[in-house]
Amino acid sequence: MTAFGRLREQGPVADGPGFTSQGSRIVTRYEDARDMLTDPRFRSDASAVDGAENGLGGILETMGVPEDLSFLSGSLASRDGADHARLRKLVSRTFTVRRVNALRPRVAQITGQLLDDIALAGADGKPVDLIPTLAYPVPITVICELVGVPEQDRGLWREFAGLFTAPDPQRMPELSRAIVAQIRALIAARRAEPADDLVTGLVEVHDEDGDRLTETEMITMLFDLVTAGFETTAHLIPKSAQALLSRPDQLAALRAEPDLWPRAVHELVRTCGPIPVSLPRYAAEDVEVDGVRIPAGSTVLAGLTSGNFDPRVREHPEELDVRRETGRGEGHIGFGHGAHYCLGAALARQETEVTLRALFDRFPQLRLAEDDGPSRLGFERLPELRVLVS
Repeated sequence: MTAFGRLREQGPVADGPGFTSQGSRIVTRYEDARDMLTDPRFRSDASAVDGAENGLGGILETMGVPEDLSFLSGSLASRDGADHARLRKLVSRTFTVRRVNALRPRVAQITGQLLDDIALAGADGKPVDLIPTLAYPVPITVICELVGVPEQDRGLWREFAGLFTAPDPQRMPELSRAIVAQIRALIAARRAEPADDLVTGLVEVHDEDGDRLTETEMITMLFDLVTAGFETTAHLIPKSAQALLSRPDQLAALRAEPDLWPRAVHELVRTCGPIPVSLPRYAAEDVEVDGVRIPAGSTVLAGLTSGNFDPRVREHPEELDVRRETGRGEGHIGFGHGAHYCLGAALARQETEVTLRALFDRFPQLRLAEDDGPSRLGFERLPELRVLVS
């Protein structure tokens, strides 16, 4: 049983990480966590709750983001109600299912080009690490094209992405300041020369009516969109590939029945999801969760991983089953639930499906360089995934 599983079985609410001086609580079970994510008594805006401390600011501080960029904690994820709806509406059209489906040919093209490089690198039986060669380049390229980050500027984002697998609080201040400076420059460039991208759309909204979108909100939103747009998928792809390669029966089922892929991706999000807990919420009043009192002002997290493996809501949750029916909704809370449901979930699922299908089709003999039996499911951000393609 994983650490999150042990927490879940110890009780419905457990002590969580210390994002604030008062610590945090994790709601560990599926139904409770799902309900919490739509309960208006749990707010996303710490400033609206007496006695609450900004947990999102604490996360950024832990990562090494400097104090002069503390405004980044005022993101879409830290807004509630009409304020949240105002900001989300400005970008949600970019991530509709229709828009995402239209991107499928481009995702396939990007993936195909990367697989060509992998074939060359893996010639003569040389191991290839799929994380820098495939898992990161696909989502970074896609989200940068959607947002409007020029190709010559994407190297900085790739370097920034590396800090999510190998955190470096000493490097983070300089790099995060460089990222924000690049965003400011991109806004200025689109103001002078509009293009068909998200940045241009946000600049036009701001310039028409600054009350709808402030300059600081625009910078924060673009920072979050690009970061979240690659970071989740870049960890989901290799963890999913490892899970399937180490479970030949599940991979064989997908090869035999490709129509299973959409269902399988939901199962991979459930079992390999790279987001262990939700972003912080704050109890606006005393709240009781399954008999456990959470005091007003507490920082509270929904246990996404622990909930997704909850035996109370599914049989054999510790097993990966690509044929598993999703049941109610998506069958998991890997991308959250409610008003703050992950904006880019449809894009992440598509990128994962297209990339993995192409990978396994291109290399029928693909195997792990070090095969130690079925991989561990649950939250884990792999530092590398070495494979043999021939």
